[in-house]
Amino acid sequence: MNKKKYISVSVMCSDLMALGSDIKELERLGVDMLHVDVTDAHFVPNLTFGSGFIKAMHACTRMPLDIHLMVEEPEVCLQNFSLREGDILTAHVELDRSYDALAAQVHKAGCRFGLALNPETPLCSLERHEGLFDVVLLMLVHPGFAGAKLVDGILDKVALTRRWLDEHGLQDVEISVDGSVSAERASLMAQTGASIFVGGTAGIYRPGMALEETVPAFREAISAPLV
Repeated sequence: MNKKKYISVSVMCSDLMALGSDIKELERLGVDMLHVDVTDAHFVPNLTFGSGFIKAMHACTRMPLDIHLMVEEPEVCLQNFSLREGDILTAHVELDRSYDALAAQVHKAGCRFGLALNPETPLCSLERHEGLFDVVLLMLVHPGFAGAKLVDGILDKVALTRRWLDEHGLQDVEISVDGSVSAERASLMAQTGASIFVGGTAGIYRPGMALEETVPAFREAISAPLV
């Protein structure tokens, strides 16, 4: 299935002091959504954005937010902010809990619910949650920090995930890829089943290059015809 391809720009990789002007530029350049990493310094060893930041993002842009919860208590986290129709909310499958209630809350808000997998997490961990998730977020790096190193051999997991989803009747579920997603790697992963590409320091916020250079190049890379 040839799904539409989306650019989700990681705001963690931006110059936060210039984020307001960056958002206007990203809107002008046709970026599809903004990726917001929420961490709690427990699930991953870093502390990034919280509920106040998400509220501020909703106030300054109409672009959907692609909210990635790297936290131990995603339900508690969601109590502190509201979703807006079109957003994506993703929690981690490694927490080993039921997501029925959280997924229902996300869907009621007109949003998509995602499950993220760390590099070493097997695809079979998704089985107990079948029917709940709309997106599978594959971490290509060990999560928590911008600029992390790509895990060896991880790109093969994209094709394996697409095959696993299709074999389980989940053809409509999107694959999102996050971590060291360069234009070149994005092009490869677009060919093997990914459709949401989180662009950070490797793809969008590249040293010495302006957004008006990197965003069109990234769009071209993910939009190349399937071969």
